[in-house]
Amino acid sequence: MLLRIIKTYRDVVAVCDKELLGKRFEEGNFQLDVKKSFFGGEEIGENEAVRIMRLKAMEDSTFNIIGEKSVKAALIAGIISEEEIGKVDNIPFAIILI
Repeated sequence: MLLRIIKTYRDVVAVCDKELLGKRFEEGNFQLDVKKSFFGGEEIGENEAVRIMRLKAMEDSTFNIIGEKSVKAALIAGIISEEEIGKVDNIPFAIILI
């Protein structure tokens, strides 16, 4: 998966499954646009993603998470629950403000 930390007044953590980068998914009025300019970050494994998400959760970060592997890592990290997962065109995502 890819992880990028965007520094603003509140860090934004963008995490996506690598194979989704550059793709757009639509369903009804909803869309997921996995833009390289936003999600294009460092390629990391699940353990590192979980570690970083846990650390950033302690810093009141915002999270944008797209894809099966990335959402699974967020569940393991404890920053989201099953109820906070949405789907567009069968692609799971979560947007969380901690």
